[in-house]
Amino acid sequence: MTPKRNPANERAKRAYLGWLGGSQGRHEASLDAVAKALERFDEYNKRRDFAKFRFEQALGFKARLIEQPNARSGAPLSASTIKSTLAALKAFFVWLADEPGYRAKFRRNDAEYFNPTDNLARIAGAHRRRPCPTLAQIREVLAVMPTETEIDMRDRALVAFAILTGARDSAIVSSRLKHIDISARLLEQDAREMNTKRAKTFTTWFFPVGEEIEKIVIDWVNFLHEKKLFGPDDQIFPKSVVAQGPEREFAAVSLARTPWANANPVRTLFKQAFARAGLPYFNPHSFRNTLLQHAYSLNLYGDQLKAWSQNLGHDSIITTLVSYGPVPSFRQAEIFAELAKPKVRTKQDDPTEMLRQVLEHMERQKQAG
Repeated sequence: MTPKRNPANERAKRAYLGWLGGSQGRHEASLDAVAKALERFDEYNKRRDFAKFRFEQALGFKARLIEQPNARSGAPLSASTIKSTLAALKAFFVWLADEPGYRAKFRRNDAEYFNPTDNLARIAGAHRRRPCPTLAQIREVLAVMPTETEIDMRDRALVAFAILTGARDSAIVSSRLKHIDISARLLEQDAREMNTKRAKTFTTWFFPVGEEIEKIVIDWVNFLHEKKLFGPDDQIFPKSVVAQGPEREFAAVSLARTPWANANPVRTLFKQAFARAGLPYFNPHSFRNTLLQHAYSLNLYGDQLKAWSQNLGHDSIITTLVSYGPVPSFRQAEIFAELAKPKVRTKQDDPTEMLRQVLEHMERQKQAG
């Protein structure tokens, strides 16, 4: 039986979370993760006063964490979960060592024992290939989605919008009509009014994924303006109005002018859309992986690939390539098969021609700068 909560520990935890949120600007979701890590250790340590912290407690907790199963699945905790939990605890005790009432109570260096093993850190940091749909599969999903009602039209346009802009689901549900410019073919992801990652503002031009996909989004925006008489501050993808039907069942019957509270309905929508097409479920975020695979198929280079990366909201092209860029194994095999074939020299293979192209590229960058 776990002892009752230690008042001193609870005060320390509250003070630390307040410091993280107030002075470090940590997001609520991040604070929740830290709070969970602190509670895990506090419970393991039987609520002993944090002032009595010793490195043996860190070692024991680390060993227990590796053995502890996931509460829902029963499977071992993932390496990334273990690593993030240990990092949160290390940071907490380093902070606590300088706080009044805790100075000289324990050695600051004892927090170093929360460091994960080298193997665990490597496993947690490994980038695994994330499955994503092909453009052909997304087109098939769009082709079989119904269009009879305005709810149907909204859902279909949302899937098209996700691949046309690469926007995250949280940004999609918070985007308004004033953020999209059909004539300029762009979406202004304005962090002042949209829920973008790390509150970043940037411009996304429509990705070249096909006129038919772009037309679905254009038709939807025109429908909102012309048929629903929506204005600039109305949502591009408003929530549904739910009402009771003739058989006393509740169902979505029309569009509201208010946004969804979160992105959960978008993920549900995607599950239903892919199931209708007889395809496995791919979440909205996987479309960003699809877009980079599409970039590979276009053989982009230099400033083209950099522009593609910026369109996804990344400052560094390295972020794009590391997070979304692993080449699928089948394509990797194709590339090496092509490299193994005798190569017929063309004008593009001429070193002089290649140097000319590099110099032209450098000159364009100089002029742009």
